[in-house]
Amino acid sequence: DHFRRNNIPVSHLVMGLAPDGGRLPEEARAVIGRAIEAGIHVDCGLHDFLSEDPILAELAKRHNVIIRDVRKPPDRSILHFFTGKIEEVQAKKIAILGTDSAIGKRTTAWLLVQGLNDAGIHAEMVGTGQTAWMQGAKYGVIMDSLVNDFLSGEIEHAVWSCWNDLKPEVIVIEGQGSLMNPAYPGGYELMAAGRPDFVVLQHAPAREEYDGFPGYRIHPLFQQIEAIEKSSRKPVRAITLNHEKMTADEIPGMCSAIRQITGLPAFDVLLDGPDGLVRALKPFIKES
Repeated sequence: DHFRRNNIPVSHLVMGLAPDGGRLPEEARAVIGRAIEAGIHVDCGLHDFLSEDPILAELAKRHNVIIRDVRKPPDRSILHFFTGKIEEVQAKKIAILGTDSAIGKRTTAWLLVQGLNDAGIHAEMVGTGQTAWMQGAKYGVIMDSLVNDFLSGEIEHAVWSCWNDLKPEVIVIEGQGSLMNPAYPGGYELMAAGRPDFVVLQHAPAREEYDGFPGYRIHPLFQQIEAIEKSSRKPVRAITLNHEKMTADEIPGMCSAIRQITGLPAFDVLLDGPDGLVRALKPFIKES
């Protein structure tokens, strides 16, 4: 109604919700129906496929509306199995992992890509979830829509395709979940198949429990670093901060404390931008 009153053209409704299990909340169904009746196309990132809902699908057909279910799995005939071609990739590969899900890994990845390009280093991002696809990532996979047998192969193919097509100096790989998250341990596949040269780890110091799982306390930062480095034999080179539940005055002191505890540089790229992180990573990007 706001857009109609202000004569602003609208072409798509994006269902950007991320409820547990990716299920469509019932209260959202009426909103989708109204959008379809208004002739607005629908992009949905949920596990409930709107295009297979008989009522919404019929409504879309009647109003000449396209429903795109971003998380609908590709046909298995076009999926890739791991081959080892990841070893052909000559770009430096940086994985942005996190100590939890929904902690800002994708935002940090975009900011790092922007900062590297601003510094004259050609960087591209490989997305791994539906939101990165919606935001325009040119290469990527939607990890939690894939059959596990093909997950490593699809990660490898996305990273390889990015390098093969564009020849960037750096490929930034968006993380999913965290290695120690009880429900979303997606970092293991990224490390095994994407084979990054090093890791930037996103952390929310004020978060005490894994997101959406009361009673499951987040493992300490040093344990998360240890898990990454021992399982992959690749180093964590920097910590990036999610400042939720923190005041602006607390952030510099927290970055300093993390540096003292871990021996790693720490930055709040959302607050301060990516320049400091780029400077810290440059020596590792340039090393042969």
